[in-house]
Amino acid sequence: MQVNQINLQGRKAVVTGGASGLGYAITKRLLQSGADVALWDLKQEALDQAAFDLAPEGPVRKFMVDVADHAAVRAACDGSVREFGAIDILVNSAGIAGPAVPAVNYTPADWQSVIDINLTGTFNCMQALLPHMTARNYGRIINIASVAGKDGNPNACAYSASKAGVIALTKSLAKEVAKTGIRINCITPAAVRTAIFDQISQEHIDFMLSKIPLGRFGLPEEIAAMVAWLASEECSFSTGAAFDLSGGRSTY
Repeated sequence: MQVNQINLQGRKAVVTGGASGLGYAITKRLLQSGADVALWDLKQEALDQAAFDLAPEGPVRKFMVDVADHAAVRAACDGSVREFGAIDILVNSAGIAGPAVPAVNYTPADWQSVIDINLTGTFNCMQALLPHMTARNYGRIINIASVAGKDGNPNACAYSASKAGVIALTKSLAKEVAKTGIRINCITPAAVRTAIFDQISQEHIDFMLSKIPLGRFGLPEEIAAMVAWLASEECSFSTGAAFDLSGGRSTY
């Protein structure tokens, strides 16, 4: 895939879930565009491996953090600001799929875990970093939602609900800061083959593929390309939007 140049020189970014999957691809693209990146992820081993693999693109800062833990997010925020002096870009990519089972079989613990990471985690990170962006009157926040948040996938009630929440959260906070230099958007990808597929049954994977008119899953690099533009200064008149990356699946 040809990579177009997007200028993020001198920008400082935080990518949650940046050690694997979409977060890793996004981090790589931001580094290629000239940004400095702090990876926030749950596992130190994954952070160390990602930093090693990304070394040809540039060094990254590493923070082991559970985005569902409000205090841990605050600590990672303070540490990232100390490292960089400021944060210009936040990409909320940390997330889990949860079980692929009917809602009547969903346990309260599984429901809470998906909501805590996917939705509350996104809120925690935005709430922590928004004051720093507001003080400088500049920022770009990109939240990774899902087409499931628009359509509602069967046997994925918590995931679908959490991603619908991310879309609404994006729109709400974008309106709150619309008079500033901060832009907040989200993307709604269809399924992208990453490590999150390890959490999903083959039956559910086949269902998701059947809904995509292009007849294939998205590539992490395709998602990263959209995120890189949304993270740029050029994205100046789009805010509170949900950008479709669904291979033609979305109808609105």
